[in-house]
Amino acid sequence: MSNYNPKSLKAEEFISHEEILETIEYAEKNKHNVELIDQILNKARPQKTEHGVHCEGLTHREASVLLACDIPEKVEEMYKLANEIKQAFYGNRIVMFAPLYLSNYCVNGCVYCPYHMKNKHIKRIKLTQDQIRDEVIALQDMGHKRLAIEAGEDPVHNSIEYILDSIKTIYSIQHKNGAIRRVNVNIAATTVENYRKLKEAGIGTYILFQETYNKKSYLELHPTGPKHDYDYHTEAMDRAMEGGIDDVGLGVLFGLEGYQYEFAGLMMHAEHLEAVHGVGPHTISVPRVKHADDIDPEAFDNSLDDEIFEKIAACIRIAVPYTGMIISTRESQEVREKMLHLGVSQISGASRTSVGGYTEEERPHDSEQFDVSDQRTLDEVVNWLMELGYIPSFCTACYREGRTGDRFMSLCKTGQIQNCCHPNALMTLCEFLVDYASEDTKRIGFELIEKEFNKIPNAKAQQIARDNVDAIKSSNRRDFRF
Repeated sequence: MSNYNPKSLKAEEFISHEEILETIEYAEKNKHNVELIDQILNKARPQKTEHGVHCEGLTHREASVLLACDIPEKVEEMYKLANEIKQAFYGNRIVMFAPLYLSNYCVNGCVYCPYHMKNKHIKRIKLTQDQIRDEVIALQDMGHKRLAIEAGEDPVHNSIEYILDSIKTIYSIQHKNGAIRRVNVNIAATTVENYRKLKEAGIGTYILFQETYNKKSYLELHPTGPKHDYDYHTEAMDRAMEGGIDDVGLGVLFGLEGYQYEFAGLMMHAEHLEAVHGVGPHTISVPRVKHADDIDPEAFDNSLDDEIFEKIAACIRIAVPYTGMIISTRESQEVREKMLHLGVSQISGASRTSVGGYTEEERPHDSEQFDVSDQRTLDEVVNWLMELGYIPSFCTACYREGRTGDRFMSLCKTGQIQNCCHPNALMTLCEFLVDYASEDTKRIGFELIEKEFNKIPNAKAQQIARDNVDAIKSSNRRDFRF
C-alpha cells in the first residue's frame, strides 16, 4: 500500500517508492486505453476564460499514462498539445542564459560526475574574485544578462561565504553596456539559514537536480560525502522555500535510473511543492548523462534515445503547463531544435562547463563537468532561434520587479505575461542586437522585433515598447522594463 502524501515534508512520503511503482504499473496497464488517454488530453487542453487562459495540468498518474502511450496518432496529438500549451503561456520567447562554474572542488563521490573526490587527475580550480570578474566580463561581452553559478560541494573551498561573495562580485560588474541582472544558483543542498542568506544576496532561482528519485539507486550513485543523505537532499527545496526562495528549479539526470520512474518522481515532487507551498517549480531541467573526463555514459544501463527524450519533454509541458523547461548545451543543435517545439522555454548558449573557461581562447577540457555538444557562439544561437521564429529573450524583469513565485504564476495564468514578458523580450533582444550582434543577426533581429510588436495586446504597452526600442537604438540607455 502506498504511503504517498504530497503534503508531507518527509521525502519518502511525498516521493513514495511504492506509489511510483504502482503508477508505472497503472500507466502500463492503460497505455492503450484510448478513452482514458482522450480524457487526459482533453483535461490538459488550454481553456480560454474571462481572466485569460487556464490549464488544468495533470497528476503524476495521468502524465505517466501519456508517457507510456505508444499509439502513434496519440503521441502526435501529445506533441501538438505540448506546443499549443507552450505558445499559450510563453509564446515564442526563449530565455537565454549561461552557466558559470566557480569551483570544481568537491568532497562527494558521485559516480556520474568527474568532480568526484577520487578523481585525482582532473585539474582542480577555484576562481578568485578577480578571476570571477574576468569571467563575467567575458560573458557580458557575448551579451549574456543571466547566469547560473555552479560549484562542487566542499565546505572548505566552496563555503556559503565564498558563494555569497561571488554573487556580490557578479552583480557589481558593469562593463560597457553589459550587466548581469539575474544570478541563479546551483549548489548543494544546505540549511534554511543559508537559503535565507542566498535570498538576501538577490539570487533568482535556486536549482538542485535530484539526479534520481530511486533511493536505492541514489545511495549507490552517491556512495560517499554529504550528498549520500537522500532525505536531506530531496527535502532541500522545502528548506529553500522556508528560507524565502520562492523560485526553485527541479531536475533529474536522465539515464541513471529507468525514465518512467524518474518521470513519476519528478511529477510527484512538483505536486508536493504546489500542495505545501502553493506554487510549483519555477523550472524543470532535462539533462541526460553525457561523457566527461573519467565518466563513460555507456556505463549506465538506463540511457534513453532521442525519441523517448522528446516524449518526456512533451509530457512535462502538458503536466506542468506554467513551469519553465530548460535544455542545456549537453544536447546537440538538432535535439534542441526538436525540444523547442515540445515545450522548452529556456536554453543556454555558448556554454563552457570548465572552471575559468570563458576567458580561454580555446575551449579547455581538463576541468569540464561534461562534454558540450552545441558549441556555437551566442550570436550563432540567437541567429538560429530567430530564423526558427523564436524571440531570444534576455529579460530578467519579473525577478527584479518582485514577480516571482505565486506572483509570476498568477501573471502566467491570467495571460498578462504577454503585456510584460513579450515587450521585455523585444527590448532586451534589441540591446543584444545593438551592442553585440553580427550584421546578419542584426538584420534578422530588427525585422523580427518590428513584426512582433503587433503581438503585444495592450496598445499603450506596445507604444512604450516601440519608444524604448528606439531609445536603445539611438543611445546608450538600457534596461527598460515593464
